[in-house]
Amino acid sequence: MKTIFFGTPETAVPFLRLLASKTQVLSVVSQPDKPAGRGLEVTPTPVKAAALGLGLKVLQPAKPSEIAAELKVLGADFGVVVAYGRILKTDVLSSTKMGLLNAHFSLLPKYRGAAPVQWSLVRGEKKTGVSLFWLDEGMDTGPIQATVETEIGGDEDAPALLARLTKLGVELLDSSLTDLTAGKVIRIPQEGVPSAAPLIKREDARLDMARPADELHGLVRGFRSWPRAWLELASGKVLVLKTEAASPSDIIGNGPPGTVLAIERGRGILVQCSSRSRLWFLEVQPEGKKPLNAAEFANGLRLAAGGLLPLS
Repeated sequence: MKTIFFGTPETAVPFLRLLASKTQVLSVVSQPDKPAGRGLEVTPTPVKAAALGLGLKVLQPAKPSEIAAELKVLGADFGVVVAYGRILKTDVLSSTKMGLLNAHFSLLPKYRGAAPVQWSLVRGEKKTGVSLFWLDEGMDTGPIQATVETEIGGDEDAPALLARLTKLGVELLDSSLTDLTAGKVIRIPQEGVPSAAPLIKREDARLDMARPADELHGLVRGFRSWPRAWLELASGKVLVLKTEAASPSDIIGNGPPGTVLAIERGRGILVQCSSRSRLWFLEVQPEGKKPLNAAEFANGLRLAAGGLLPLS
């Protein structure tokens, strides 16, 4: 089988390696290199670096349509797309014989869009998965080739979940390549109520202590990589890096949201949220400083049980 691969970040690399081991990859398409690091040195995308290491041809158009004719001439049987980061129009979608197969980290039609892993955590989903589907002109609306489902751990954050979904996705692609080689092309229309996973804004990660603890916990987990959950305190912005659900044996308070119920050395701060729900703050990072245990942070603010987080 002759294929084309589209991808950009590190999470796409295992898919490329599998595809290169099972098919003849005619070309790899990745986003243009960008400056990175303190020195703003132009750095190849992870997919480009991996492709060059495999001896594969790499194309990096500013707009995918610029290379549509070149891709069509290659005569690939199909393409695989993983986190490429650009919208592909009809000229590119039709550049192979069977079409382009996209790996999407949700159970479509749920969480169509750019950030399905993050929003599935923020919205408190108990399960998720990977969908391999054939791209069309809609936003993640094409027919399904295969899916795999998995439970979400109660304290699993976005980096951990993405790593696990990547592994499951590679396994799913592997089995699907076997099917496609045997001529088993599946195009099942998506069914169910769709939901969106739009681009994330910094304001999305703001913690409002008047929300239930489980919602805040999901937000911290979902935005662990970027932009990271944050509180605006009187002392400045504080990132909240890690939280933990309270246990039934933990103190129950009657104070307003933001009330400190307990401070446990080496663990963190137990904070009152809405509807008498509670959440442990375990690790925080004051703006411009290093991460530290939340109990140490509370001591620095001279917070004690019964006090309020000094919100601005």
